[in-house]
Amino acid sequence: MITVEGLTKTYGGFTAVDDVSFSCRPGRVTGFLGPNGAGKTTAMRVMVGLTPPTRGQVTIGGLRYRDIPNPGRHVGVLLDASAQHAGRTGREILTVGARTMGLPTSRVDEVLAQVSLSQDEAGRRLRNYSLGMKQRLGLAHALLGDPSVLILDEPANGLDPAGIRWMRDVLTGFARAGGTVLLSSHLLHEVELIADEMILIGRGKIVAQGDKKTLLAGAGAASTLVSSLDDAALAAGLRARGVEVEPAGEGLRAHAEPAEVGRAALELQVVLTDLRLGNAGLEDLFLELTADSQREGHVDGPVDGPARRTEGVPA
Repeated sequence: MITVEGLTKTYGGFTAVDDVSFSCRPGRVTGFLGPNGAGKTTAMRVMVGLTPPTRGQVTIGGLRYRDIPNPGRHVGVLLDASAQHAGRTGREILTVGARTMGLPTSRVDEVLAQVSLSQDEAGRRLRNYSLGMKQRLGLAHALLGDPSVLILDEPANGLDPAGIRWMRDVLTGFARAGGTVLLSSHLLHEVELIADEMILIGRGKIVAQGDKKTLLAGAGAASTLVSSLDDAALAAGLRARGVEVEPAGEGLRAHAEPAEVGRAALELQVVLTDLRLGNAGLEDLFLELTADSQREGHVDGPVDGPARRTEGVPA
């Protein structure tokens, strides 16, 4: 369980995180969504003790991160997959982590297999890793202590489509086993496929939170993708019922719930070939709520210290 209460972080006159409060529950994946520079990384750095808050607090299992004994055994962290010694091999990086946490070295082979890094890949130096391999190694490091909580910043960055699906399966499996996952991203579609709940942040403030259905219902933004054997008749019938309809791909987008569209098709005796909840409603909501952050050059505030250290283990 992660509990964030009134979290605020300022740098001089710049407020990176502004009175943010939310919770992440066991057995669920929580998506932390916002444009680049919205405050996600700063908030996560505060969560794991890398940046001191100006106000507010974050507890994990009722304790601040710095007060958790051997925190890597309880909280797995991945904030920057490149924040390791470039001259060490993947195996050496994991071995150092295992020894720091008092784990047997056999755990290294277990997590390497879990993230699909081969023995040959584990023997390469980090400087020779692709970004996708670094992400896999970073997740292996986060999983090393068999934690109950994962805090991950843009973990799918650099992964190919197969790798993204693999990451999705790993994290949903972790949550189904009772774990708590907080996953940040600036990519809506990446998160909505996996997240049970979503927190939308823009310019350091939470602008919306809830599951997908709740967010759409609150914004009145229901959208349905539909195709049929007679789209023209279906579109005319929906418009006659006061539903806004527009072409979309090989079918239509109706701004109504799928059940409403299905009932209309039944009454019109039009055979449907596809009927599903559309994504544009949520995407439009996301862009609208974070519009003032959707620009190049907006940054997430200064980074404390000489380097962005992201290990989820005690120093």
